[in-house]
Amino acid sequence: MVVAFSLVVLLCLICFCWSFQKPATSVTQKHSSLKMGLLDSLFGGGGGQPFDKPCVMGEESIMSKKEHGTSSVPVQADLRWECDRKVADRICNFNRHNAEYRGYWQSTPFVAQARKEYEEKGEVNFYDSNTGSLLFTAPKGRTFDEFVRESISHGWPSFRDEEVNWDYVRCLKNGEAISLDGTHLGHNLPDFSGSRYCINLVSVAGRATTTTK
Repeated sequence: MVVAFSLVVLLCLICFCWSFQKPATSVTQKHSSLKMGLLDSLFGGGGGQPFDKPCVMGEESIMSKKEHGTSSVPVQADLRWECDRKVADRICNFNRHNAEYRGYWQSTPFVAQARKEYEEKGEVNFYDSNTGSLLFTAPKGRTFDEFVRESISHGWPSFRDEEVNWDYVRCLKNGEAISLDGTHLGHNLPDFSGSRYCINLVSVAGRATTTTK
């Protein structure tokens, strides 16, 4: 059963990668280049928990309509790594399936600035772009270079179970990764090593607030 499931996911990933071979020509086109409809159809139809623990499942009600799309607030004004605020607000709060374009994170100062943070602190913290809640801490159980290599391979910052702050992150049955504040983060796309959370950099480029530090 596990092998069959993994093969299905692998085939999906191959289809996604094939669809990304032709680069988009503008930011408007690029920001929504990832469609998750196929994965939604695979994971969304059944009950129970489709992902192994420690992945924590959430309810669809978390993403109910609020004052600002699926969140109560817009994204922070001064996002880290020079992330585009307009794109971030659209992806975080008015979107459930699309993503920043593949490799977007490599077009920002993220790698250089995150490497510096890693060298100084031994880890890099990633905060909700809306609320500043701590969502991910990486790398754990691997080096910074290994984290970057895997993210390059898959196209988006890619986190493993031990790098997720389950106090604030949830997964829905269709694989959508979200924060408890209603922020769309990305999707859980498992591989043969287990759950792999492909996350939009613009969704986790927030700054810690006085209440979230």
